[in-house]
Amino acid sequence: MAKRRVAILISGRGSNMTALIEAAKAADYPAEIVLVLSNIADAGGLAKAQQSGIKTATIESKPFGKDREAFERAMHDILVAHDVELVCLAGFLRLLTPWFVKQWEGKMINIHPALLPSYRGLHTHERALTDGVKIHGATVHFVVPEVDSGPIIMQGAVAVRGDDTPDTLAARVLGVEHRIYPDALRLVAGGKIRIDGPVCKTDACGSPDDALISPEII
Repeated sequence: MAKRRVAILISGRGSNMTALIEAAKAADYPAEIVLVLSNIADAGGLAKAQQSGIKTATIESKPFGKDREAFERAMHDILVAHDVELVCLAGFLRLLTPWFVKQWEGKMINIHPALLPSYRGLHTHERALTDGVKIHGATVHFVVPEVDSGPIIMQGAVAVRGDDTPDTLAARVLGVEHRIYPDALRLVAGGKIRIDGPVCKTDACGSPDDALISPEII
């Protein structure tokens, strides 16, 4: 099966972008990263992508002002010009209009630093600690017009420690993000995911023991 052509949209350093690029180097990976597109000209991830030999492009969002759809139409044109089949959002700091989401329905995925449907939006780690949750994590999901609400493809979790700060918790969750995003893209690009209404279905199984208990009594 031909590898699916993937674009990654970034606004910053691109740490999840780097994880996807590294995973896609494997011969058996079902996707190839053909473009990294940023809305910020000096985003750190652009240089990283270029070092990996991947084409990059920038469409600055500021000149478009409040005309979000005009910005997205320019972005869409570049994606189409590169024959992109799947889009991965990786720290792309723009709310997308229903028009753009519709163009890429079922073909655009995002990673969110929380176990959705809990903690949609921003400041997820602070909110999780304030609520005293014992398990936190990250979610890869399809993008729909409602923010952080699309069908869930994959999740990964970490135990919350008693001495965690938002920064220490974020660092461990980021490690999980770097593991699950490449795996989630592998499932999607490899045709292993079915969308059934609001739910993603797959034959893939969970981790061997299927249990994360926190705190664990030793």
